Amino acid sequence: MNISRSRMLLFSWLLPFTALAEPAKPTHEFTLSNGLKVVVHEDHRAPVVTSQFWVKVGSSDEPPGKSGLSHALEHMLFKGSSKTCAGEASAILDKLGASHNAFTDKDVTTYYQTVQPHQLGVAFELMADMISTAHLRAEDFIPELAVIQEERRLRVDDDLDAIAQHHLTSIAFPASSYGAPIIGWMHDLQRLNADDVRHWYQTHYAPGNATLVIVGDVTLEKVKPLVERYFGVLAARPFVAARTSMELAEPGERKIILHQAIPAPRLIMSFNVPSLATVENRRTAHALRLLNTLLAGSNSARLRKSLQFTDRLFSSTSSEYNALYRGDSVLTLTAQLHSQRNESLDQAQARIWELLDELKSAPPDSVELERARTLLIAGQIYARDNIENQADHLGALESIGLSWRLMEEGVKELNQVTPADIQHVARTYLTRQRLSTAHILVEKNDE
Repeated sequence: MNISRSRMLLFSWLLPFTALAEPAKPTHEFTLSNGLKVVVHEDHRAPVVTSQFWVKVGSSDEPPGKSGLSHALEHMLFKGSSKTCAGEASAILDKLGASHNAFTDKDVTTYYQTVQPHQLGVAFELMADMISTAHLRAEDFIPELAVIQEERRLRVDDDLDAIAQHHLTSIAFPASSYGAPIIGWMHDLQRLNADDVRHWYQTHYAPGNATLVIVGDVTLEKVKPLVERYFGVLAARPFVAARTSMELAEPGERKIILHQAIPAPRLIMSFNVPSLATVENRRTAHALRLLNTLLAGSNSARLRKSLQFTDRLFSSTSSEYNALYRGDSVLTLTAQLHSQRNESLDQAQARIWELLDELKSAPPDSVELERARTLLIAGQIYARDNIENQADHLGALESIGLSWRLMEEGVKELNQVTPADIQHVARTYLTRQRLSTAHILVEKNDE
């Protein structure tokens, strides 16, 4: 079970160049009478099919004091249902040679299986039973909660990068619910109980609050009867609708200082920006994607080329922008000082501001922009060869309130972004009033 697979979705739903020259593979959609939306994408290159059940609830929907609830429920769904006992569904799929798992993210909880086409009915039956008749017994929850707490210790508390990111995220979203970690704060995990999990299940796991995505060697004619047989019988029922986490336009500059056992100081700068779902014009989100790539998305990007490889101020630099949030997002720059440099993090941050101000004062030239654009599109050629990635993209778009059809429009819209658009988003969003900063200093031995 995974906390999140969202990092695979950052840019991977854009079509590759090769797809522009090939006939589009058929994609179909229909909605069952109980409200479940179904998206079927045909890809006959290999005799496999993946099915993914996307529930529109994640950590951003959790109330204060209940962080980690969605992830805890994900764990509990594998503890048995009306047709299976604990672990039996996984054992059946393992025997079939299937790839299967689940993940929780900010806005979604997703369950998936990849099987041979003739095994799809088995996957559907297990999935439909799991998401509708899970036992959720208190005697199962107590030991499973201990497992989740240990998972947090291993993945977060014992990971210095994760700790820093968790603390920064908590201040980067002052007005929205994205500040809490997906796995939950430990003090919240210690207070969760089986009643919390049951209530979450009953109020969110409804057919009308989910999307079933199927990608692979199938046709609509073969898949639709199976979907209706196993999912069409699920009862329609009311659910708590997903909410959009909107951030303040200018939250004000925020800063935290951490001390860690690291070889050299690290700097993280996170800017509040809109997502693909919250922008007024989708071109803004595409410009932010390209800006992210221009800054540190490759070895020729500005931060890496200037401050990492030429000046050797930093030993590593990276950038990240997830446009596939239901609510507002952040664009994050991370850099670690070179161990042999004596600059302070304030001085290093000033050097980054100089590069950002250059983008604000003058747009990138066409050669630099085309290089970034090519990198974004070319990077998808391999991702689109994987049917699970394709399903991820379709499901993510549908789950944040957009249409899977945007997957087919992405390259066209990306190609419309101009150097002036890059300059505009840099001026608008890379400002101190939108900035959260983490200074991670080398922990000193007091002995």
